[in-house]
Amino acid sequence: MYDDRLQDIAPNALPPAITRYLNAHRAHDTASAVTAFTHDAVVIDDGNTYEGIAAIERWLGRAASEFTYTIRLTGAQQADAAHYVATHHLEGNFPGGTVDLHYRFTLRDDLVERLVIEP
Repeated sequence: MYDDRLQDIAPNALPPAITRYLNAHRAHDTASAVTAFTHDAVVIDDGNTYEGIAAIERWLGRAASEFTYTIRLTGAQQADAAHYVATHHLEGNFPGGTVDLHYRFTLRDDLVERLVIEP
């Protein structure tokens, strides 16, 4: 991918679409979160692929209600103008109880075109 080009950045240097998504996701605000995505965006999470706004909205709604957890942004990186990684620490009632996840964003036209969430 682009991991060999990643440079650490301040979390507040993440682009507005990523910040909007992360803040809305943390607040379980699905309606605001989907506004950060392109109409044909793709999200890959836990081995599943969600294509388009309707599928992403269902995924966000299910994720918000399936488990109770806290999420804390612990780092941010940038590869280039379109590729960013936001690392989060989650704690909650999901299997394992804690996990550090990398949210790998690809932007297009100042919106999220692709999001891959993985350990």
